[in-house]
Amino acid sequence: MDQVGMNNIDQVARLFKILSDANRLKIIFIIGKNERSVSELINETGLSQTLVSFHLKVLRDSEMMDTERKGPFIYYRLKNTGLVDLLYAFNQYAVNRKEEMETGMLWPCPPWFVKKH
Repeated sequence: MDQVGMNNIDQVARLFKILSDANRLKIIFIIGKNERSVSELINETGLSQTLVSFHLKVLRDSEMMDTERKGPFIYYRLKNTGLVDLLYAFNQYAVNRKEEMETGMLWPCPPWFVKKH
């Protein structure tokens, strides 16, 4: 890896930590390249208002989300919708990896490598 890539590795690791929560990923996938209100996200995720608000705060604080007030509602959208494309690519990678593991074509991560949270 070149020096420029090494200089950004901490930022990439921080991004992956933010995205490591399944509920946050669900919210991002639902918002996609559009915008959604909190009530829409509650209905579409099945999460409580408290959980949706918590995860939206994390995404706002990490500067991944923009907000816009329209009447009584606040709408959320991704600052960079290219993130959705990257996440779809990661999703496809995960699907392919799962299929490879099920067919025995790929070795799973060794137990010492996988951290339990």
